[in-house]
Amino acid sequence: MKNFQEKLAEHRRSVDKLDAILVYTLGERFKQTEKIGKLKAEAKIQATDHERELVQVERLRKLSADANLDADFAERLLKFIISEVVKNHNKIKSR
Repeated sequence: MKNFQEKLAEHRRSVDKLDAILVYTLGERFKQTEKIGKLKAEAKIQATDHERELVQVERLRKLSADANLDADFAERLLKFIISEVVKNHNKIKSR
């Protein structure tokens, strides 16, 4: 049977891999939202889309339930990500 240190190291390696997945996934997400920001700037429309955000929040809450993740936490995280996306869209628009 594995001792404590081996088990701990194994779990930490797993967490490290998951952190890398999160970072690369966020990077890809921001690449896509940058493209959306450019399209919105060209079309001269607002950076925010409250209707879309509401749909996304509801969708994420359902996914959270399936993933056994606290839906309130997931919603806060999504809203933070959206706030960063909107900042980036506004920067693109002001170029």
